[in-house]
Amino acid sequence: MDALACRFCHRPLRHTFVDLGMAPLVSSYLQAKDLHRAEVFYPLRVYVCDECYLVQLPAAETPEKLFSNYPYFSSVSASWLKHAKAYVEHMIARYQFDSGSQVIEIASNDGYLLQYFKEKGVPVLGIEPAANIAEFARNAGIPTVVKFFGRQTAQELVLEGKQADLLLGNNVLAHVPDINDFVSGMKILLKPDGMITMEFPHLLKLMEENQFDTIFHEHFSYLSFMTVDRIFAEHGLAIFDVEEVPTHGGSLRVYARNAETQERAKTERARELRERELRAGFDRIDGYASFEKKAQITKHKLIKFLVEAKQEKRSIVGYGAPGKGCILLNYCGIRSDFLDYVVDLSPHKQGLFIPGTHNPIYHPDKIRETKPDYVLILPWNLKSEIMEQMNFIREWGGRFIVPIPEVMVR
Repeated sequence: MDALACRFCHRPLRHTFVDLGMAPLVSSYLQAKDLHRAEVFYPLRVYVCDECYLVQLPAAETPEKLFSNYPYFSSVSASWLKHAKAYVEHMIARYQFDSGSQVIEIASNDGYLLQYFKEKGVPVLGIEPAANIAEFARNAGIPTVVKFFGRQTAQELVLEGKQADLLLGNNVLAHVPDINDFVSGMKILLKPDGMITMEFPHLLKLMEENQFDTIFHEHFSYLSFMTVDRIFAEHGLAIFDVEEVPTHGGSLRVYARNAETQERAKTERARELRERELRAGFDRIDGYASFEKKAQITKHKLIKFLVEAKQEKRSIVGYGAPGKGCILLNYCGIRSDFLDYVVDLSPHKQGLFIPGTHNPIYHPDKIRETKPDYVLILPWNLKSEIMEQMNFIREWGGRFIVPIPEVMVR
């Protein structure tokens, strides 16, 4: 077998970051007719490069298999819409994007963010590989190109006269198997004096808060500020600012320009974040060594709690069917012997089953019908929104279980 190589610097990968065993593709929800058939499971072993320190998962499947028909619709989450709207207002106020600007979003999903630029009269274009989701965006009046993004797509758009004053992407940088092709494509699509913002879950938060369930096959890279800064610089892009935002358990929003036209020095918060990552050991291979043990400890604690609750004849259901929920349930072996069912607001998931563990997915109204003792919140990054939405479980003494970073009952 050929040695695995880093997807950025191409050095051999020799160091394991965490091994979560075998798992199905989190987006491969099952219909009832599929439950008796064999499922495909893939290794979920993550490596860290000892040269550039990119934490990465080798590709188990092609992007076409993973993303061409995607079940996640961003507009389902009220808090995510609020985050998108606040971003648009912030960018217009700070950089004065207007009717003469071109905003392009990579992985634009169902138009959840571009709709707010459009409302302000700013021309928009979405690039989205999932045809089923792009259709929703187009129906909402958001021009959308159905393509995977990289050098080729960027060159095609430039030939059509499209270049970005603002090029943005939220939760896409971690999803690309060829990160060099993706970042060099951004360089091509950006106007000489244009700006890029990219949001992605922060590796430092993942490690500090034990977010092992955010590791799945659709996420190829787990990103630190230091490594992203280096990747951008390699492709002629200069990051000049960074914000820490609370989404997805703790994310970074980086701001970049063309290195040739870069007039701004790095901000103080960019320098401070780099220093914090250095103190965390992100420039040493041993700085990544303790994460696997932390994941195992959380797994054992959650299983212990669920076993004791079932011994006391308590009923437990799950709220939410996100990718992280699929990984948590599969890694911990939480099937119908622990969870009676799972609910999700998305009509695109209701009536289906969680890959691997086969937990059935219903509308949230089912919780009112069955009155469970505990609701396990699987999208724990939305716990405040969910607990407010489902606060009625207090009427019968119901309580919430939040599994990450530590098992908490509220």
